[in-house]
This record gives sequence, C-alpha cells and structure tokens, in this order.
Amino acid sequence: MITKRQESIGIKQVIRYEWMQQTTNLLLAGLDAPTIRQELHEYLADKKGNGTIGHRSTQTRKFAVGNLMTIWVTPAKELLPFRDAALEMIQEHPKQAAAVHWSMISAAYPFWFTVARQTGRLLALQQQVTHNQIVKRLKEHYGDRQTVSRYAQYVIRSFVAWKVLHDTGTMGCYEKANNPRKLDADLAILMIESALFTMPDKKCALGLLINNPAFFPYQLPIMTAEYISEYNKRIIVDYKGFEDDIVSLHSM
Repeated sequence: MITKRQESIGIKQVIRYEWMQQTTNLLLAGLDAPTIRQELHEYLADKKGNGTIGHRSTQTRKFAVGNLMTIWVTPAKELLPFRDAALEMIQEHPKQAAAVHWSMISAAYPFWFTVARQTGRLLALQQQVTHNQIVKRLKEHYGDRQTVSRYAQYVIRSFVAWKVLHDTGTMGCYEKANNPRKLDADLAILMIESALFTMPDKKCALGLLINNPAFFPYQLPIMTAEYISEYNKRIIVDYKGFEDDIVSLHSM
C-alpha cells in the first residue's frame, strides 16, 4: 500500500547539509518543536539555497523550514523510532553525519530517494547526467506533473550543495563528485532501513538494497540478512532465498 508520504513530492526548496545539521543541533539541545521552528526561521532569514547571504522571502523560508521540520523534528509517526536511532548515529558518527541526514531525508521524503536512484542509475552508465534525463525518468513514476521538474531541480541542486554532484560547464549538466564514501556497518544498516521506508510493502531483496543506485555517494559493505536483523530489531528476514534474502521492516 502506497502511503501519502511515499507518493508526495514535497521538497519545495533546496535543502542544504548545514541546515540539516542546525536542525539536529536544536533537536539534540532538547528544544521543543515550536521553539525549533522559530529558531530555524531566524537562522534561515538571510541564508539562500545557493549558499549566499541575502534576504529571503517569507514564503521560501517557510517552505525550507517546513521541510526541515518534517524531516527531523515532526516526522510521520511511523518514522519516530527510526528518527531516534538516526539522532544517536549523528552523535556516534559526527564525521559521517551526511550519511545519516541522507537516510533521514530519504525516509521522510521518498522523492529525494527516487531522484537519487535515477541519478545513480544514469551515473553508472555515463560520466555526466542532465536535469532533463533525470526528469524524464521521474515522470515515468510520478506522471507528467508540472511540479516534477521544478521540485526535482531543488533536489538536484541540494545534491550539488552537499557536494555529491558537481556542476559542469554546461547548464543543467552534472557529474559525480569523488569516489563513494565507505560506510561503517551500522550506518549502512540505517541507510538500508531508510530505503525500506520508501517502498510500498517495505520489503526488498538485500542485494538490491546494498547496491541501490540511490546511495551513489556512498559505498555500503556486504552484510548478511541475519547480521542486519540481529543488529537492528526493526528489520527482519522476511524470506531466506537461495540466491538472495528478502528483508522487511518489522510491523510495530
């Protein structure tokens, strides 16, 4: 069953990495949701999506704050245990916080995950990828909505801001940045869990998860389904196959 969260496009502004960090800092400081919302409005008052300083309209700031709140502070109820685990990971792996943020935004806004998957698929075949190529594949999933191209651009520009994509000399054309970052097993398991949250039945073959092109900025280690389910009780081995195991999210 496809949920509203999974079908929503939702990302209406560029979401910069440092904004995600600021949000988790406020959350870890123990502030309540209304206070965090107000703090974020003040924080983003002069910060633009392209990284420059300047006045922002109330509406664009409202969109950005709304996205940050939905990702970390007031996520869907089913994401709360995952969010709490992600907060612990932020504290345990501060140098790899980007992978945690990537996982959280993918779970909260599967559109991010889908844009990343299409981007990763294209980059596995070619050195560069264009906005139009990504959007063409997104429309096969979301339909020919006018919002698909515009919101995809916000996600793609977020990838550039996160330094996982680089601009080329041609407008709307991008190339992958550097080699994939190797993740520790616990971070990789969090990322696998985030991917399961994007899927209607919340289950998938483990091999497809570990090698999912949506994780193109990262390199996940090879792990067994038993190891994953033993480490993370929210993930279970749904089916033990001859060639690959199926894992799914435990019904809470």
